[in-house]
Amino acid sequence: MALKKVDIPLEVVILLTGGIALLITGSVFFAVSRGGLPYYENGFYGLFLVIVAMQTIMLGKTPFGDMRKSPGLLIAGAAVAAVGILSCFIPVFNRFPRLLLIVLLGPGSLILLGRMCFSPDKFRAWIKYGGTFRHLIVSCTAVYCLSMLIALILATGSAPAAPAAATVVIIVYGIAGLYLAGVLRTIYRTFPDAAREHEENGLSADQSMIFLTGIFMIILGTMLIPVNLGLLPFSGSAQVGLLMVIFAVQMLATGSTPIGPFPRSWPVIAAGMVFAALGVVSCIVPDILLKPLTLLVGVLNMLGGAISLIKMLSERLRPAEGIQGPLARLLTKLFAVRLALNILGMMFGASVLVPNLIHGLIMGVILAANGAVLLYLLRILVLLDRMQAVPEGNI
Repeated sequence: MALKKVDIPLEVVILLTGGIALLITGSVFFAVSRGGLPYYENGFYGLFLVIVAMQTIMLGKTPFGDMRKSPGLLIAGAAVAAVGILSCFIPVFNRFPRLLLIVLLGPGSLILLGRMCFSPDKFRAWIKYGGTFRHLIVSCTAVYCLSMLIALILATGSAPAAPAAATVVIIVYGIAGLYLAGVLRTIYRTFPDAAREHEENGLSADQSMIFLTGIFMIILGTMLIPVNLGLLPFSGSAQVGLLMVIFAVQMLATGSTPIGPFPRSWPVIAAGMVFAALGVVSCIVPDILLKPLTLLVGVLNMLGGAISLIKMLSERLRPAEGIQGPLARLLTKLFAVRLALNILGMMFGASVLVPNLIHGLIMGVILAANGAVLLYLLRILVLLDRMQAVPEGNI
């Protein structure tokens, strides 16, 4: 029974990740206020901006309301993700990320609260439905109000400057997020079409994570060049922590792990939760988990690349065999891209496991190339989806 596939909607996955992140952050603030732990403010800003970007890119859910998935919305989500990633990487880049987070949590949540109260298909309809929908009203109201409180705390001073208030509000906010995740899972199990409505159209969950990981790699590789030239400070702890959170969301959303895909069973979900927790701690508490997580990321990249390469060779993949025309050319490109990604991933893993094996400047170019290849892979997958949607005789 433990290996049975578990159906968890994507929105619930992101809320679970955010709730875990908030509970850990509140606990860290409690220790910070007593001088027991250091605190990396930029990691807090960057992590939550990336979570907001995930909701926007994967679901079309923005801090100002639900929107139809479109190229414009994808670009907006990518921009928020880029700000969050840069905030995590560069310790001196904090004013704009903090202001952006205040705007998204403050005015954004006020707009969401107003929409919930006055929209005919929300508050009034939920009251009429009763049951779990009354819990939805309570949980949504709590999340929106607490978001505005967080924005107020950030606007009046950084969270550690008000440790008592910040600790209580953030922990309660995390509990409210987990409560909302539980309520939504119950509703989506009863009305599965409601969950699919947000996940369909636009990029799939896998494709969205490829897009986000590609952006992450390009920014990381680009930033490593001035960092290695001594022109910028850099937080390796937040970098590896954010990568662990991305791994976690992939595992929770689709069962895709760094060493290959698995059925989304309870053990995979448990592993995803552990990855999320470790990643959050590494983002907001500098250096505490840097060495073990760096080692873990290196091993996972080496194993993932090696396993995928062995699988490709053992299956003797000939993607264009028996297929003619544009589809054959596209499958050949897909094979080449997968091969390149496996090699680049193994190079990254080797450089992590063996310090100074590859010079930092060259490593920056390799990572940026990895990100570019991921985005090219995404383009190929989108084209394949379009071809599959066309009747066979029209290809």
